[in-house]
Amino acid sequence: MTSFSARAALYHPAFCGIARAHLGDLIEELTGPWSAQCESALRERRGGDRQRTAGAGPDHQLVFVDRLLVTLAYLRLHLPHAALAALYGVSRPTVTRAIHEIQPLLARRGFAVPQRPGVRLRTLADVFAYAEAEGVDLHVDGTEVQVRRPKAGRAGRTAFVSGKEKQNTAKTTTIIDGSGRLLWSGADRPGRMHDQIAVRTEGIAEQLRLHRR
Repeated sequence: MTSFSARAALYHPAFCGIARAHLGDLIEELTGPWSAQCESALRERRGGDRQRTAGAGPDHQLVFVDRLLVTLAYLRLHLPHAALAALYGVSRPTVTRAIHEIQPLLARRGFAVPQRPGVRLRTLADVFAYAEAEGVDLHVDGTEVQVRRPKAGRAGRTAFVSGKEKQNTAKTTTIIDGSGRLLWSGADRPGRMHDQIAVRTEGIAEQLRLHRR
């Protein structure tokens, strides 16, 4: 498979989980918020408004659409960041940064409910209330991805060393239904954090207590 065809494959619903028509709507919806998010981050780093014309400076290694596609593929299939990077001919940290940019935008939209058009789960409370009302079994999982080792001398450097994976990782707690469909994705946390601590930190333990069946 050529590089072009490999990248084009991510448009397929088997990878991104969205029909092409819906993908077009999603791209249109998120382009503005992503641009505003990038500009806000740039303004914070430089300490003021831009001095050059918009669009000046180096181009992104991954354009917005590609960033969205790799994030959707990662959330759907949990493909390693390194594998996605190989498809695009970029470095793994580039893919990791792209996913960290796009995932919060998707999370703010909420997660779609199977066979319930228009219903979206935006909070943990929404997820557990939906599961209780519909009799849906939830599965909680901590997914770890390899990350670059923090620089020597950086505070909290050892926090990313996962005892289970024996490497530097970031951990994301996710909730899926019985068919493996993603209903919620939590914050990225250092790999050394134990799964049970992550569950308590995310508030999942409290929701389990409130919705115990």
